[in-house]
Amino acid sequence: MSIAQQAPPHIRAISAYVPGKPITELAREFDLDPASIVKLASNENPRGMSPLAGAAVEEALGGVGLYPDQFELVAKLAENLGVGRDQIVLGSGSNDILDLTARAFLQAGCSAVSAQYAFPIYPIATLTAGGENIVVPAKHYGHDLEAMRAAIRSDTRLIWIANPNNPTGTFLSYAEVHRFMEAVPSDVLVMLDEAYNEYLAPADRAESVVWIKEFPNLIIARTFSKVYGLAGLRVGFGVASAEVADLLNRIRMPFNVNNLALAGAYAALDDHRFLAESYDINRQGMEQLVAGCKRLGLEHIPSHANFVAVNVGDAQGINQKLLRQGVIVRPVSMPGFLRVTIGLPHENTRFLDALEKALHG
Repeated sequence: MSIAQQAPPHIRAISAYVPGKPITELAREFDLDPASIVKLASNENPRGMSPLAGAAVEEALGGVGLYPDQFELVAKLAENLGVGRDQIVLGSGSNDILDLTARAFLQAGCSAVSAQYAFPIYPIATLTAGGENIVVPAKHYGHDLEAMRAAIRSDTRLIWIANPNNPTGTFLSYAEVHRFMEAVPSDVLVMLDEAYNEYLAPADRAESVVWIKEFPNLIIARTFSKVYGLAGLRVGFGVASAEVADLLNRIRMPFNVNNLALAGAYAALDDHRFLAESYDINRQGMEQLVAGCKRLGLEHIPSHANFVAVNVGDAQGINQKLLRQGVIVRPVSMPGFLRVTIGLPHENTRFLDALEKALHG
């Protein structure tokens, strides 16, 4: 028996998460100039970090010899959201919050419910904790909340909901989510993953954090990796009842968010102009990509995030042709679909030109 076989079966059953291909890897693979490559695979903000965040990170460089102090960012988030500091949990990206939640509430003999075509970290986090993942078939590529409610078993401890959903971009109205919370047993925790919350149209937005008083079994995860442009710094946070947050903070690794990430996130919260401009660029870019896909006769899933899923037919074949042209997008679990991040105008044009060539070349 090999040493790897000594690991528990639920760990050996995990399929590792495959991130978007880095620019450097593609450059090595096809001997391309890294500067010529367009990456539209990982839903990053194509503008990078905000000017305020960048200045704060540079200033914080002098303090990297000291261990981090999370107090200021926690306090600022709590003030902005109208909750207590004891309700905030910081993470190395929001993925860290997802993992902490699974480890705190799942174990062997417990189950979690997630949707088909949802974020692949959900089953990974569930299996890592020893739980069973119950996958509910998608409805129009999104969450079927009624079916997810019906899938709850006596051993269910956690429900995963992404809103907007990745990789489909689908969105559940907050009225639907609130009705779902009313129907879920109070002893089942609901993780509402709002990584793309800031990309919602103003008419679709609601402050779900206020529901935590009504539903102590609700936890909300958000991130600085998307619209804030801090993906490489790895900082996210969870908001929950003080009781739930306390459990997550007990198992959270000390100093899980570094000094540069703390400084960048703190400053980014004040860069309202950057956020507004990023939102506008994303909406315009979405229109550009959707119009281009329609011109090419391709189906897409209407998206409420900073990416769009496009049905290209032979997704793997088309993806390889795009890679050879120096364009990185993301194959996803939905047959025929590629997920494309909204880039800057010239990046979107580059993708559409490469896609047309891949389809007809």
